[in-house]
Amino acid sequence: MIDVAPVKEFFIALQHRIVEELATLDGKPFITDTWDREGGGGGISQVLEEGNIFERAGVNFSHVFGDTLPPSATAARPELAGRSFEAMGVSVVLHPKNPYIPTIHMNVRFFFAAQKSKEPVWWFGGGIDLTPYYGFDEDCIHFHKTCKASLDPFDEKLHPKFKKWCDEYFYLKHRQEPRGIGGIFFDDLSSPDFNTCFSLTRSVGEHFLIAYLPIVEKRQHTTFGEREKDFQAYRRGRYVEFNLVFDRGTLFGLQSGGRTESILMSMPPNVKWRYNWSPKDESDEAKLYTKYLIGKDWV
Repeated sequence: MIDVAPVKEFFIALQHRIVEELATLDGKPFITDTWDREGGGGGISQVLEEGNIFERAGVNFSHVFGDTLPPSATAARPELAGRSFEAMGVSVVLHPKNPYIPTIHMNVRFFFAAQKSKEPVWWFGGGIDLTPYYGFDEDCIHFHKTCKASLDPFDEKLHPKFKKWCDEYFYLKHRQEPRGIGGIFFDDLSSPDFNTCFSLTRSVGEHFLIAYLPIVEKRQHTTFGEREKDFQAYRRGRYVEFNLVFDRGTLFGLQSGGRTESILMSMPPNVKWRYNWSPKDESDEAKLYTKYLIGKDWV
């Protein structure tokens, strides 16, 4: 029988550690909001808004359960339809004020699905991806090397596989462009065994701050003006489009009756859309498209 208690303990500890380090870096505390789900379970949302570094930083833990898996959870695995479920995880989205600091997303999660007279099914999922507005080669290399380091102890073949998965997942089909520079993404992880899968998921979560904080510390004092803020707001529109149209986590949360405020904390506070616009050739804004949003191998 799978013991899910250590998984929950790790997720709660991970949330606490990330919030503690981000609050220390920003200098402003997070607010903590505990919520209950009508169908079963609940969560802890911790959010910082209008901080010194972060315009919005959300670090959520949720643990929900119910009688039937929602459609977003069975779309790729229809054989699980009708099973009861238990889902838990930590989700992090950080939207910095400075356009030279990238937005980042991290999620680690665990699912358990059961049905009478059938063997229970469990799996882990997660990943980290980076969404810069202005690219720097050294930041991209550091980020992808850290993602690779989180996986290599388990199997050196995993990084190219999970990087490709990330590039394909965080892709806006209607725009024909990546959301950012990718990272790693995995789902339905249940092999070779529970302990290995849990250890791998734990490693990904523990590498999040290592991947991101050095970039923040390096870019937080970079001078910017209205032009950079305007471009940041424009590119944030792509982030919103992905989350509302494609993101499985957002869809699962909404379809399973999760707390809407907590689910949509991933949205940036200030966003712009323009009609039929593109940056001037050879500009710093154009370089984002030609040099960074190309699914490049950085390590």
